[in-house]
Amino acid sequence: MPKLKSRKAAAKRFRATGTGKIVRRKAFKNHILEKKTTDKKRKFSKAVLVNERDEDNVRGMLPYLPRK
Repeated sequence: MPKLKSRKAAAKRFRATGTGKIVRRKAFKNHILEKKTTDKKRKFSKAVLVNERDEDNVRGMLPYLPRK
């Protein structure tokens, strides 16, 4: 069977944790930062788990991502 291709855009945005969950970055931390509070910007910098409803969709784009 031939190798499956990963969606390169998804490969740059998602990674797997040691337990096999998928991690993503939060939005709104790229520009127009002057009007955002320091507290808000700090919260945007933290990584967060992908919602369980979206997980199957992301795994379809990244076939070689480690499973749970």
